[in-house]
Amino acid sequence: MPPFKLLAKYIEPETHHDTRAPRSNFQRLSVAHLSSLLRSHCACGVDTHAHVIPFEFPSFLGAAAPSGWPSMAPADACHRQVIIDGKNYRTVSDKCWSTSRRLADFADMGLALQAISPMPELLSYWLKAADGAVLVRYLNDQIAAMVAESGGQLIGLGAVPLQDIDLAIKELEYLRRTPGFAGVEIGSNINGMVIGDLRLDPFFEACEALDMAVFVHALRPTGMDRLIGPPPLQQVLAYPTDVGLAAASALTSNLILRRPRLRMAFSHGGGTLAMLLPRLEQAISVFPALRESVLQSPTAQARQFFYDTLVFDEATLKHLVHCFGDTQLMIGTDYPFNFHDDQPVARLEAASLTPEALQRMTQGNASRFLGLPLLDTTTTPPSSNPRPPTT
Repeated sequence: MPPFKLLAKYIEPETHHDTRAPRSNFQRLSVAHLSSLLRSHCACGVDTHAHVIPFEFPSFLGAAAPSGWPSMAPADACHRQVIIDGKNYRTVSDKCWSTSRRLADFADMGLALQAISPMPELLSYWLKAADGAVLVRYLNDQIAAMVAESGGQLIGLGAVPLQDIDLAIKELEYLRRTPGFAGVEIGSNINGMVIGDLRLDPFFEACEALDMAVFVHALRPTGMDRLIGPPPLQQVLAYPTDVGLAAASALTSNLILRRPRLRMAFSHGGGTLAMLLPRLEQAISVFPALRESVLQSPTAQARQFFYDTLVFDEATLKHLVHCFGDTQLMIGTDYPFNFHDDQPVARLEAASLTPEALQRMTQGNASRFLGLPLLDTTTTPPSSNPRPPTT
């Protein structure tokens, strides 16, 4: 099998004139790294869903830190605690902030490139807008530093203070000018305001105009009062529910029809959306009000968004292919948290996809979402690791 090839645009400088800020070295892998990829015949996946937490946070500069301002405390030699409002929100490993530790896992995971975004709780929409703007700027600068250190193996999805649309657009413009960013991560709701809310439309208009991708991740989900069990059930059960409702709001508000060039993706396979789509389609034929307000088939709209493959099950993955198409699914791992997929490429290979679908879902679709040069589609990605995925 011939080695997996990347387009020359990754290593050749752009010569065309563009009035926007130039893309940086995240689009152009170093010659040494490219050669290594070709020799290895493996690491070919593009992970669109991975998180960072800085080693430390800046002290609040005001009289007293507001509720929700994060800090870090040591746990052991390789772990630190994220402290929010005096409590340990999560204990995390040094892979959250160490670029070298992160990159060391790429070969086993079958990855060539990873999009990194803040741990969602750090989006901090509940802070005052001015405070939130300071915090996300710090996060974005930390992400930029990791991208610069990675030699082309990391790309950034930054944060914006969406509790204030004007400040969010200002930070979006900063990210567009800053080397290493392909887009932003936003929460599935902004203090209860859903993605389809028209108040967010100016921000999405700016994302479209600036050619910045939008990755929607579950955040402070609804329905927590209905869960019985320990706190991790928030991630396990409530996250997919909130993401599904967020995606559904994008459909019922006709977001992609208003913003047809917007590149938006939903985490956790779109959550519950795949199960909601048939109900939406049937409801349009039953309820005149829905038929009048939803201007295009929900399924047709859904197939214009992107979704990660973080569902931990091959049968579910095949169902997502059926619902959304193999042109819209891309690797997501939730790295480096404990509840992540450590064999994303192997899991795709186990799903009995066609060679063309496997290539698209391994890297082609992610490249489109991130606005990167398309990777060569004439070869199929080889097996990244003989170890089968765990379920």
